[in-house]
Amino acid sequence: MKRKLKRIIGILLVAAILGSISVTPVMATNLIEDVNTETNLDYSEDTAYSVLRGNNLNFGTTSIEKIASNKVGISGITQCHHACATVYLDVYLERKVNGTYVTYKNWSFTASNATKLVKDITVIVPKGYYYRVRGYHAAKDGSKESVRTVTKGVLVK
Repeated sequence: MKRKLKRIIGILLVAAILGSISVTPVMATNLIEDVNTETNLDYSEDTAYSVLRGNNLNFGTTSIEKIASNKVGISGITQCHHACATVYLDVYLERKVNGTYVTYKNWSFTASNATKLVKDITVIVPKGYYYRVRGYHAAKDGSKESVRTVTKGVLVK
């Protein structure tokens, strides 16, 4: 009789605990909106490594730096593990307009039989906006491996 009573009390206790837990559904859009996409600093950088250590691509990096009240310096790096047949670097300078980042300018670069591809660009921009850099980095030597990067926005004022 005591065992049955303990078992019933245990079941009731578990039911009470489970009943007190509240579940709040979270949508992916809420997660994206909660991410801070800007910085108060004059510099931002993002690096992405090839998943599961790729055979060709090691990592990609993009960065943006406010140089003056109307000028930013941006850079992109695609780094390989060895010399690859083709190395790719696409750089997108994006400007925040009405709460959304849109492409302001973009560049595409390739290199043949290279271990890395590095580009530094200085751009004159209108002040009063946030700017960020998005990058596409890839290496092809038989198979093609790629990663994407995106910096936080830097205010140019």
